[in-house]
Amino acid sequence: MIHLPTSPLRRLGVSLAILATIAVSAFAQPKIAIVDLKKVFDGYYKTKQADTQLKDRAGDAEKVLKGMVDDYQKAQEDYKKLVDSSNDQAVSADEREKRKKSSETKLLELQEIDKSIVQFRRQTQGTLDEQKRRMRDNILKEIREVINAKAKAASYTLVLDTAAESVNQTPVIMYTNGENDFSDDVLTALNATAPAGSLDAKDKPAAAIDAPAKTSPAPKK
Repeated sequence: MIHLPTSPLRRLGVSLAILATIAVSAFAQPKIAIVDLKKVFDGYYKTKQADTQLKDRAGDAEKVLKGMVDDYQKAQEDYKKLVDSSNDQAVSADEREKRKKSSETKLLELQEIDKSIVQFRRQTQGTLDEQKRRMRDNILKEIREVINAKAKAASYTLVLDTAAESVNQTPVIMYTNGENDFSDDVLTALNATAPAGSLDAKDKPAAAIDAPAKTSPAPKK
């Protein structure tokens, strides 16, 4: 699931707190509004759509990965059979040598499949992480545009995020009486064009890109 970034959010919260202090000192009556950025982010229909897209892509990757692991397990079984047959004293020495070479070839195949699985996991996870970051950044940009527009229209001098946390994971804003909170107004504006039913859809279970379990190293001769 796409989550609101913590480190940038904390830095933003600290910066806003500093700006609030400066504003209070510089102006007798600053007009301050508040917004719960996490509430807006989580409630935005595009966040839910992005989550669904990421889960679907992770699910597709999981199916491909499962096929690769199945191939590995099948090759591993074939390798063990070839090793056993190469030690069969009931056949000629030439035949045993032939089977031994076949087992060595199968071992190389196993090692290549194992490398492919590791590479696929790494590349897929990297791609999903990049897609998640890009989607998150785009969503935050759209949210901020709406917040800025509403703040300017209402002549607010400062907007504080009540969900912001400090580097110590403590709330930046310790108390607010809730006045001038336009979180719901921002969310309503963002969801004005939401497709029918998109806000009622339940989240699907997260797809684990690492499933099935990692394969063990290819067996040695």
